Amino acid sequence: MSQQTEEIDGIRAREMQLTPPYPHTDPAGLLRMVFVMPFGHPYSLMCNGPMSLYDLINRSEDIPALAERAIQYDCLVRDGNQLVIPDGEPYRSIESPLPVSEADVLGLSVINSGDLHSVFRLLDLAGVPRRAADRLPGVHPLVVGGNSGLADPEPMADYLDVVALGEAERSLPELLRILHAYRAQPSAAHAPLYEQIVGVPGLYVPSLYAPDFLPGGGVRHVQPKAPTAPEAVHAQYLEVGDLHPAHFTYPLTDGTAAGLHPVVGCRHSCGFCNLGVPPFRQAPLDMLTRYVDRLEDLQVEKVIISAPTFTQYRHRQELLEHIHAYAQRAAADGRKVTTIIGSVRADELSAHYLDSVTELGDFGHLFTELNLSQARGIITIAPEWAAGDLVALYGKTQTRERVNKAIDLCRASKDVNTIMLYFIVGAPGERSADRLAIADYARDVRERLGHTDGSVIVKLHQFMPKPGTLSQRLRMADPDLVEDYAEQIADRLRTLVGEEQYTQHYRVVPGDTSRMHLEVVCSRGDRRIGHVLEDLYTAGTDLRTLTKDKLVEALDKRGLDYNRHLRHMDEPVLPWHTSNHVNRDAEQQFTDAILSREGR
Repeated sequence: MSQQTEEIDGIRAREMQLTPPYPHTDPAGLLRMVFVMPFGHPYSLMCNGPMSLYDLINRSEDIPALAERAIQYDCLVRDGNQLVIPDGEPYRSIESPLPVSEADVLGLSVINSGDLHSVFRLLDLAGVPRRAADRLPGVHPLVVGGNSGLADPEPMADYLDVVALGEAERSLPELLRILHAYRAQPSAAHAPLYEQIVGVPGLYVPSLYAPDFLPGGGVRHVQPKAPTAPEAVHAQYLEVGDLHPAHFTYPLTDGTAAGLHPVVGCRHSCGFCNLGVPPFRQAPLDMLTRYVDRLEDLQVEKVIISAPTFTQYRHRQELLEHIHAYAQRAAADGRKVTTIIGSVRADELSAHYLDSVTELGDFGHLFTELNLSQARGIITIAPEWAAGDLVALYGKTQTRERVNKAIDLCRASKDVNTIMLYFIVGAPGERSADRLAIADYARDVRERLGHTDGSVIVKLHQFMPKPGTLSQRLRMADPDLVEDYAEQIADRLRTLVGEEQYTQHYRVVPGDTSRMHLEVVCSRGDRRIGHVLEDLYTAGTDLRTLTKDKLVEALDKRGLDYNRHLRHMDEPVLPWHTSNHVNRDAEQQFTDAILSREGR
């Protein structure tokens, strides 16, 4: 038995379905869609975008397809930038021994623009040509991409056949119906396949648009190439009743953990954050409590509430009480139930909420990137800036007074001893004194927390203008400069509290510079950036440790300028023009206010 097959057998043996069984369906005549995820098994189950669509397809008898999952199996071996199956057998899915390359549709989810190069790795692993122009209809699968890493879809325009913008519970099933009918009778089709797909709201077909490139980066204009291609493609966001239940609850568990998404979106619309782009929606309480009951039946002992705006959920108290009751019953049987909760907004923290959370017993607030494991609680708060007027200018509501009130609540709780503070650095309008004030802010928070063993972790994020937000045109700082900012803040904090106190109670954690260099060009580049990424990937460059010099060299070979991607983008047409929906007047007012502070 091959290592891949042995690992998949183990996955299937421990997986449990948290929803009713799928209807038994004869696969004959149905399309085969494989969601390919760049994660190991436990984390793949948390990818609610692909997993909810996987569940929807397999549960819906009116969708002419069956869905499968292929993941980054533990047995895969890294060979340069590629992943290789050790025995040389074809890459397969969890559900089928057939090669992934024989699927009709591949679904690729990209969460972060700095990970766009994962598309090449996954297509190579699957044995599918990277470029859409090299794939043959009926021989190679149709490749569909989605998720927030494709907010600017242009860098992957020559590699993805279709990009699903927003929520795909309607657009993807319609694509599958179109493809199924086309494959059944291509001669009966009224229009070529892509020209039919581009008519579906929320589906962007890059090959049907022709950009006119500017020297160094960017575009003059974008021209549709087919009569059915609309001038603009709008992301689709659905009503709660139209969202599949698996959008809110993980459909599968490995027996150790399962999770909920009680809310989608955010009630606030900060100028720099795309969390507030989709409308705010809330899951019905009874859906979530029934789900928790199912976890109890299966004795799943880790409950993940993976919503960064959970404090906005109107039924949070009742849900926490329901989980608490499960935890108490488990404790009576000698088992410990752990609850992990997404970060909270300081202005939404209340004594009632903290009491409810701490009553859960073993709990923590989600912060996976630091791999923290502590017996007592971690509260994550995002002031974003230490300067109050910057907080207001960028549309945040986390005033210093509200953060102080939240810290006072944490001080009154004996179960919270670590405060995680998120700050943005390198934003337009920011001054050196504003950055150094982050150190003073961290010191004040620990002093206000008042616990002798209290700790403060400062997590720094580079300001990264995101397509689809009011800040999308603003300039950004060079990531190498941001690394210097982190050192300056840490030095200032050491001076304020002393080396011993700093070592025991503080951490200043900068972002990943290599990833930030990639995000600079991938988050706002045109489709030539994809060719640069492919050049680096093919040459075996380790994109996890990419330097600016290496990236600049690769850009130069394609006639592109790194600094052009850092600048304020004041040209009328942005690379993601076809999917851009931001109101230009509101955008200009926001920009004027930011730049006015900078000039003062």
